[in-house]
Amino acid sequence: MWFERLLKLDSDLTAKIRLKDTRSRLKPFAIFFAHSGDSWFVLLALFVIWLTTDGNWHRLAAIMAAGAIGLAIVVLVIKFSIKRRRPEGKWGAIYRNTDPHSFPSGHAARTSLLAVVALALGPLWLGFILAVWAVLVSLARVWMGVHYLSDVIAGILLGILAGYVVLLLTPWLVTTFPAIF
Repeated sequence: MWFERLLKLDSDLTAKIRLKDTRSRLKPFAIFFAHSGDSWFVLLALFVIWLTTDGNWHRLAAIMAAGAIGLAIVVLVIKFSIKRRRPEGKWGAIYRNTDPHSFPSGHAARTSLLAVVALALGPLWLGFILAVWAVLVSLARVWMGVHYLSDVIAGILLGILAGYVVLLLTPWLVTTFPAIF
């Protein structure tokens, strides 16, 4: 019974946060941020950085990509174990059709992981930018109605944890796969 009340509270809070007015000035920004954390976009950007740089940027892009790929597997296992349906809505058909499960938010997890890694290994300004971006992506996923608030909170926490795991594994990754890093 307490779990049902918790889910109801989550649903009610999500409904309050969600953008309802289709003419809202925030909607274009919400759409941009909701999509900007897509895995294909993030991995493509990291691949381009990895291909076109050397030194610290090359290594940072490889570490972030390795973390994002590993985290994607973990998120999918959790999603297909829990099988929580996304909130009802029309926006985000690509997400609703290719990934009908919402818990946890892969976008929130991925962007949080990137922020943690950047704060630890990258320039501080990049870490701060990615931390703000992670929050905006997470909020946008709720604003646009493709996640519940608890989905993004769980995603953020999972991404932070995964970021620390990546940092712990970084020395091993770099020495085991020197051609990539």
